[in-house]
Amino acid sequence: MAGKQFNLGGVLKSKGTAYTEALDAQIKNWNTQTVGLRLACVTPGLTSKPITISPYNGGLLMKMKAISFATLMASVVAMLVTSVPAFASDSDANIESLGRQSYVFRTYLKDDDIKIQSKEGVVTLTGVVANEAHKTLAQETMASQFGVKSVDNKLELKGAPSTANSDAWIKDKVKITLLFHRSVSATATEVDVKDGVVTLKGNAISMAQKELTTEYAKDVDGVTRVSNEMIVKADPKHKRTVGEKIDDASITAQVKLALLFHRSTSAIHTTVETKRGDVTIGGSCKSTAEKDLVSKLVSDVSGVKSVKNKMSVQ
Repeated sequence: MAGKQFNLGGVLKSKGTAYTEALDAQIKNWNTQTVGLRLACVTPGLTSKPITISPYNGGLLMKMKAISFATLMASVVAMLVTSVPAFASDSDANIESLGRQSYVFRTYLKDDDIKIQSKEGVVTLTGVVANEAHKTLAQETMASQFGVKSVDNKLELKGAPSTANSDAWIKDKVKITLLFHRSVSATATEVDVKDGVVTLKGNAISMAQKELTTEYAKDVDGVTRVSNEMIVKADPKHKRTVGEKIDDASITAQVKLALLFHRSTSAIHTTVETKRGDVTIGGSCKSTAEKDLVSKLVSDVSGVKSVKNKMSVQ
């Protein structure tokens, strides 16, 4: 019976990985009734020796394949064991990088001194921030990053912390609340607070924007009254821009704090998930009106593309 000889020595890779693949490829084209197969096998630890494989010595073929498979599996297991620490290290580095590059850290927290350290998915935040709102915002942003298991927030406040419902405390809440919402302009709005009364100054591009700024300020916990002295200056050249892309973790953090800072929704239990700018709200509320309000507030948060409200009314 005539035989065909194939030299696979140039194809083989370490530990017989390509050996089984090459052998299988030849077997698929093998006519067991007329063709014999001679192989010059070159594997680590074995000398080159021609082997004739025919329908009568298939047992030898099976043994060779079994040995190669066992060697391959041993190599894979060894590789996985040695690569686990490196993988964990890469994941931690990625978490730290995502945090530093997030929209929240590049905008709201850019003037704060925050250090991010991740170890096996457990994030530790250290440094100094301007106020309690920034401390919470940093924590929520990191907690929403992929791969984070928990956040140990050790951030300290610059100066003495503001007393709850004090004028300084209210001012911080109003300013950051306006920052979250895209239909108003926090940068064009000046905020002053005295005895719980908020005075707004600056410019608005329309009466609708001025009125919405008032409504958002009124709904911050601790505010007793709002005096809006903003001047409406219609700008015919003003165009609403798309703005820079905001990552999902930053959107989730903004939504959570916006709902927390608004008095009408602060007591409502909600869960927030964001995927490519699409926000899903879960949890429960007392009425349909509360549910609708949550949807309205979330839809106006910077970066939100759509809102799916799955809250149950109880």
